[in-house]
Amino acid sequence: MRHLTPADYRVQPWKNGLGSTVELFRAELDGVLLARLSRATVTEDGPFSLFPGLKRNLTVLTGPGFRLVGSGFDLDCAPLTPVAFPGSVAIAATATGGTASEDFNVMTADHLPAPQVQIAREGSVLPAGGLLALYAALGPATVNGSPLEEDHLLLTTGPARVHGRHPVIAARLFGL
Repeated sequence: MRHLTPADYRVQPWKNGLGSTVELFRAELDGVLLARLSRATVTEDGPFSLFPGLKRNLTVLTGPGFRLVGSGFDLDCAPLTPVAFPGSVAIAATATGGTASEDFNVMTADHLPAPQVQIAREGSVLPAGGLLALYAALGPATVNGSPLEEDHLLLTTGPARVHGRHPVIAARLFGL
């Protein structure tokens, strides 16, 4: 089990230069990105960065959300509803209404199985399998009896039991 805190995170500019992201976790092999977990804020309508070779999954944490539109895509990014899309497709945020929405992002290499992203609530039991990342995005929680403070990330390969009044974002990554 590995516990990461904001002191472990890195702020990076978006690939398209229109904002920044807080990178919570990154896994690479021989300099090639396998997986990345991050948190960002969408403040206005505009293009998302392209990430050919990666799958993307986004979950709005705070704010009203927005739509992601592109060739063959029109996704409603509502709060606490994970949405998946390919990183190789040009896609843009629309309908932001000028109101900021914070989101949690999961990116994984195309050759890996798709990540499973869900919202874990009070009493959720998540089985072992793959690398399970539990992010206390909206407030503190308890995982397997240990406290997980707000904005902390727990990585485990074992099962996890979640308690607390705040939901936890659970991302299961495979092939790392």
